[in-house]
Amino acid sequence: MSESEKDRNDRDSATPMVQADNVHKNFGSLEVLKGITLDVAPGEVLCLIGPSGSGKSTFLRCINHLEKVNGGRLYVDGELIGYREKGDKLYELSPKQAARQRSEVGMVFQHFNLFQHRTALENIIEAPIQVKKQKPEAAKERARTLLATVGLAAKADAYPAQLSGGQQQRVAIARALAMDPKLMLFDEPTSALDPELVGEVLSVMRGLADDGMTMVVVTHEMGFAREVADKVAFMDGGRVVELGTPAQVLDDPQEERTREFLSKLL
Repeated sequence: MSESEKDRNDRDSATPMVQADNVHKNFGSLEVLKGITLDVAPGEVLCLIGPSGSGKSTFLRCINHLEKVNGGRLYVDGELIGYREKGDKLYELSPKQAARQRSEVGMVFQHFNLFQHRTALENIIEAPIQVKKQKPEAAKERARTLLATVGLAAKADAYPAQLSGGQQQRVAIARALAMDPKLMLFDEPTSALDPELVGEVLSVMRGLADDGMTMVVVTHEMGFAREVADKVAFMDGGRVVELGTPAQVLDDPQEERTREFLSKLL
């Protein structure tokens, strides 16, 4: 067996980094997720595509327990998210326990959510110091390394208002990485950007994928999905309609609804 085949088999036999088992989510009488079942292996990139309102962002927020599921189970790295199971019953974790789980999952939103009164460096070191109790000097050193990684080494002392949208989003990515997450979630990270700024953010995300970061990405950037994703899931009406490799889903979709959606984009 070649080394690459061995690595692939080791990854295939590993515990999934994300495991969704019949996940349901309601907002009142509105059923937003109608039984999502899928796995993401360590080191894989899953892109979620589909029309607005299909449940993509809600599913992402459930992985991080920013939304509570109403049915099914969600696991990250083998750990049940948001609950502990005793017998046949689920008991919600305390806010402190849920925050501990959340600290291991990085999330980047559409809108950058940076502290406007803090510099790029100060935005990045906040959580490592407050949540992980890192020493300030160590947190600053790591933050400067991360700013260099996302191409913003010269912007450590800049405030968000002094940065372009693409630069702010790259700071947001660095901020998420500062917590050394095992998983990164991206909720349409380029949708609020001017078109000419999209590429710089996608370039950083490509670099993360190349480095082996497990990622779940809600995106309308089909070129990114085709190039970077290991798997693409097309969602519509709260369900996964089609799941496969980019070549399978984007180039040879089997479902009429997938073909209809892609015909308007590609």
